[in-house]
Amino acid sequence: MPSTQQIAEQVTFQSFANCYWREIDAGRHARHTASDGSAVECVEWTLTSQRAVLRSEIVTRSLCGPSCFGRLWTRSLADSVWQQVEPFSALCTLARESYGRVRREGAADLRDSELELLLRVLQSYQSVRCYLDANRDCPAVADDFIAAEQSLVFGHWLHPTPKSVQGMTPWQQPCYAPELHGRFRLQLFAVAADHVSHRSAFRRTAPEMIAEALGTDAGRFDLAAGEQIIPMHPLQAEALLLDPAVQALRDQGVLRTLGQGGPCFTATSSVRTVYSPDSPWMLKFSLPVRITNSVRVNRRHELEAGVIMAKLIGSIGPLLAQRLRFLLDPAYMTLEAPGGGESGFEVIIRENPFSGGRQNGVVAIAALTADPLPGQDSRLERLVRRVSTAYGWRLDEACRHWFDRYLACALEPLVRLYDEHGIALEAHQQNGLLDIAEGLPSRFYYRDNQGFYLCNSYRQSLRRHAPEADNLPSLYYDEDEINRRFSYYAIVNQVFSVISRMGKDGLIAEEELLRILRGRLEVLAPQMRRSGRSFIGGLLDSPTIGAKFNLTARLLDIDELQTANEAALYAHLPNPLCRLAVEGFGRERHAFTS
Repeated sequence: MPSTQQIAEQVTFQSFANCYWREIDAGRHARHTASDGSAVECVEWTLTSQRAVLRSEIVTRSLCGPSCFGRLWTRSLADSVWQQVEPFSALCTLARESYGRVRREGAADLRDSELELLLRVLQSYQSVRCYLDANRDCPAVADDFIAAEQSLVFGHWLHPTPKSVQGMTPWQQPCYAPELHGRFRLQLFAVAADHVSHRSAFRRTAPEMIAEALGTDAGRFDLAAGEQIIPMHPLQAEALLLDPAVQALRDQGVLRTLGQGGPCFTATSSVRTVYSPDSPWMLKFSLPVRITNSVRVNRRHELEAGVIMAKLIGSIGPLLAQRLRFLLDPAYMTLEAPGGGESGFEVIIRENPFSGGRQNGVVAIAALTADPLPGQDSRLERLVRRVSTAYGWRLDEACRHWFDRYLACALEPLVRLYDEHGIALEAHQQNGLLDIAEGLPSRFYYRDNQGFYLCNSYRQSLRRHAPEADNLPSLYYDEDEINRRFSYYAIVNQVFSVISRMGKDGLIAEEELLRILRGRLEVLAPQMRRSGRSFIGGLLDSPTIGAKFNLTARLLDIDELQTANEAALYAHLPNPLCRLAVEGFGRERHAFTS
């Protein structure tokens, strides 16, 4: 069996190469005769800036997901002798070629960005290797909320550096990295009430929710008159206490540290949202850590958006399908910054329906579709096999039934919500949770107060449900832009991940699941009256489909949460659903990007 170093290196190359294949160069098809005489299917990339050619063996292709790469060879343009090369060396040549092409397009000097990208690639590799070392001999974990959240050892295939973490040291990761299953208590601050800002969409106030989250510990601190407790993630607390502005507030008596308190929390897959089975609330913090694309900061407008969207969803709740649920972010609490803006103490309060023993059977779609640890089956394959046995179905029958129920939970209600109310969700595989307690999906949970798109043409009706919805200009978009983003998050990122996982596991052909998906959309389309109709029409008829270019963001060192032109990170890829209608499947297995 390969070592953790070999696995981590191959996984790191595979993530980067899949992004390169989609965003930079689809390459050309080739066949390679290896030293053992075997002929293998390959993709071949010409590296003009290095006067070289890179060939990668294609172990498996996918119509709509990541391809798996094997052995790698390179040669100079001046000769025909191929030399086998290690995955990380091959990755470096792709990164160098990426920047060569960007420079040829007239971009400014990006040497700093190039070095930064290589640093993040190394960090991602090191993280994957660390997580493999910690989890490799562990048995397959149960289908419960937090076990699934902490099982994403390899990260997302649509990102070139899926496990890069800047700002969390190796000795801190065992406590705070979800993949290492650490437990920790929060750092508590006592803050003068006249310096505290808080708001709630519910009858309970944010301070009351915080007290509930802390449990019996909330009453053991001697608070002065008018003081309130604000909890912080220990990493954020450490950074805040080094901030001169915070030190000045301490000197003025505005805040003081109380030490650690409350139950033990643990990180969910986002790292900065923390969970405890003993708390009715999850808490989402700012962190002084750059995770994949961005430093994670709770912005003031996001705090307000969480409250307003909780009110809006609460207003239309009775109209929603029973199979769609939300983990709302209904409240927040923070220390007011002297100059306005964010103080760093912003804490978002999220519903936690998975406390008190109710965490079993609800898992993130990202965990279902993730590559398994060496020697194990994927979580989705284990689940489908259980369904097959329980119902007496063949594996392909179990896949069809499971996928049909999945679409009924995770896609159809989302499209109806968009059509009826003009609300589209950033429903990527990490934001979407499935209730699989019965084997077949029965309910879809959506989380993330940053992930709502409100359609401009619905503004008047949204105002009737929640007048404050008008106060969220950053969430309003035109229909075309929403369709592009919604198609990426709900289809490319989420549904396609399920299809490619089943295909990669050999459970059923991808073509068959794509036919089922297209058939479901064709049945749904006539039932749509507004934005849902144009959204489905694009999925069925457009030769391209929306996509987010994470490698492009990394090449230019863009923090997507800071950039003023986030739309520039979204582009288009060939649409396999349209190809299904026009060309049919089975004649040739094209890659998603070919």
